[in-house]
Amino acid sequence: MLSPSVGAHAYANDTQVYISTPATNYTDAIDRLTTCITQIRDWMASSRLKLNEEKTQIIWLDTCQQLDKVTVQTLKLQNTTVPFSSVVNDLDVLLDCQLTMANHVAALSRSCFFHLRRLRAIKQSVTSDATITLVHAFVSSRLDSCNSLLAGVSSQLLQRLQVVQSAGARLVTGARRSAHITLVLHDLYWLPV
Repeated sequence: MLSPSVGAHAYANDTQVYISTPATNYTDAIDRLTTCITQIRDWMASSRLKLNEEKTQIIWLDTCQQLDKVTVQTLKLQNTTVPFSSVVNDLDVLLDCQLTMANHVAALSRSCFFHLRRLRAIKQSVTSDATITLVHAFVSSRLDSCNSLLAGVSSQLLQRLQVVQSAGARLVTGARRSAHITLVLHDLYWLPV
């Protein structure tokens, strides 16, 4: 169905289509991508399915210097015009155009601290084992999810995630902020981020 110059990954109800091309050939890439999306829409229509073009996200991935060469900002489809994004959501991972993962780490930190605040509010009402289980369910599992994508990110971003883990460890153990967190993590058998 897809042309050989276009790659695709399909998930439960999502499909990713991608093209690898030099930044100077962006007009050709846009034409190929538009043709591919049209083919997908037509195939879906023949199978009594509907492509939701309004949910389509498009991103250019490259360095700042290469991205500056791309002047087009939208992709025109039959039923809508899709703007190119600087950040897209891919299976709950936020990818930015330079793959720095900064947006993903920021969203992950916000989500984990939200859950830690809620757990702190009920800590007095649950057992310590329940607290550990809840921290693992709502914080540790999020830190572990897709963590291989964080290989090679800046130490500043890893430090933000370490702060989240340390806050979870302090909640579980009742350790003070002045306590050395390495010893607290060691006692819990938690590896640092």
